[in-house]
Amino acid sequence: MTNLYFSERELGLPEQNQEQISKAAWGGIVAIIGILQTTEAFGATFPDNCADGRGCSGANGGMLFLTIQSDLPNLQWPVDADEIPSVLTIMDLLEFCHRNIGKPIQHDYHSYQGHYHFSYDVIEGQKEFRQKINLLFARHDLAYELKESGEIIRLIPLTLQASFRAKFNTGDNHLNEMLETAKIKYLSPNLKIRIEALEKIWDAWERLKTMEIAPDKKSSARLLLDRVTRESNFRQLLETEAKELTSIGNNFMIRHTETTKIPIESSEQVDYLFQRIYAIIHLLLKARGNVIEQS
Repeated sequence: MTNLYFSERELGLPEQNQEQISKAAWGGIVAIIGILQTTEAFGATFPDNCADGRGCSGANGGMLFLTIQSDLPNLQWPVDADEIPSVLTIMDLLEFCHRNIGKPIQHDYHSYQGHYHFSYDVIEGQKEFRQKINLLFARHDLAYELKESGEIIRLIPLTLQASFRAKFNTGDNHLNEMLETAKIKYLSPNLKIRIEALEKIWDAWERLKTMEIAPDKKSSARLLLDRVTRESNFRQLLETEAKELTSIGNNFMIRHTETTKIPIESSEQVDYLFQRIYAIIHLLLKARGNVIEQS
C-alpha cells in the first residue's frame, strides 16, 4: 500500500474489523469527494461542454446533482462532514464515484470563455480513487475494500482468510454453488444479504450431511464425521457440534421464518454463526478430499 506515514511503515496498519463509519473517517471521505469536484473529475461522465465547441470544460454539476438524486435518494448532496449517512448509503456513494470519475488531463486555456479544456483517463482516475479510499478504510480499521470492479466488499476475517481462498470440488454442483454463493453473500456490507449467506450455508450443511452412501441422513452424517477422526474425544466433539449447528439452523431465523424463530440482529452475530459452521464444513470436505487449497 502506497502513501503510508512513517509510523504506519514501522508498525503496520491495524486489523480492519470495524463496520461503523466514524466522524473522522466520514470527514476523510467528504474531503476526497470534494477534491474530485474541484478538480472536475466527474466530467468524465457528466461533461460540461465548451460553448464554442472546443471540448469538455469540466463537470456539469447540475447533471451530477440530478443523477445522484435519482440513484442515491437517501443521500444529502452536497455531502456534509457533520451529517453522517448510513453505512450502506456511504458505500453506495463511493461506488457511484468510482463509476463516474476519471483523472482530469488539463489542456489549453480558453481565454474567451475563461476555462480550461479537459480529457479524462478513466482507468487511472479510478485506480487513484481506490487507493485513497482503501487507505482510508485501513487507517480507520474499517472492514471494507473497494475492488477494481468498483464494488465494495467486506474483508474476510483473519480466522477465515486461508480457508476462504479454498475452492470446493465436491462432485455435487448444487453443493459447490451453495457454498460459493454463501461466501459471496457473506462479504456484502449489507446485513440483509449477509443473513442470506447464513441461509445458503445452512442449506449447504443439510445437503452435505447426505453426501455419504448410507441408508439415511443420520447414518450419512455419522460416516462423514468418521472421515475426520476415530479418536473418541474429538469425534464426540464433532458430533456435539454437528447436532448443535443443526439445532441453530432450525431454531433461529435462518432456514425457517415462523414467528417463533429467533431473528439474527447484527453483523457480529452473522460473523459468529457463519465462521462456526464454515469451519466444520471446511474440515469435513477437506477430510473427503473435496477442498482445493489456493495460495
